[in-house]
Amino acid sequence: MTTLANRPNTALLVVDVQNDVVAQAHARDAVVANIATLVERARGAGVPVVWVQHADEFLTEGSDDWRIVPELQPGPAEALVHKGYGDSFEATDLEAVLSGLGVGRLVVAGAQTDACIRSTLHGALVRGYDATLVADAHTTDDRSAHGAPAPDLVIAHTNLYWSHQQAPGRTAGTLATAEVDFAA
Repeated sequence: MTTLANRPNTALLVVDVQNDVVAQAHARDAVVANIATLVERARGAGVPVVWVQHADEFLTEGSDDWRIVPELQPGPAEALVHKGYGDSFEATDLEAVLSGLGVGRLVVAGAQTDACIRSTLHGALVRGYDATLVADAHTTDDRSAHGAPAPDLVIAHTNLYWSHQQAPGRTAGTLATAEVDFAA
């Protein structure tokens, strides 16, 4: 249960599913398809979908690489948050957007697992949100040349790690796309 007063609603948070960010991502097409399923289900249940889009010195705002992948398109009334740090809450209007929607529970999907996804999950939990990671709807690319484990291991470890997170008055955990029920 969220620790945020008068915030009973849930939102789907789609993080950084942008052309360049997922171009070389592990199981890219399957993950994007799962995110599309989540977006469709959230919209059907009247649950807000909030999109996050990263820009920095390597990912130029307005470029083709920066754009959200063509398989996913934000709806005209859906919030789009622009960020420049891993944590989607840092130096953005995400908190104001979620507060305005009465959201205290986040269902999180997107990229990169070992960077923006983990940072955003922690950012949500410490700010009082319940935060559920969709286990088969996040991905990362191969950074093993830099000492990281293979992407499938990064994803599996993040799922294991997040399934055991907890904080006073807040819940965390993981669900598969098929298990996410926005109507509940």
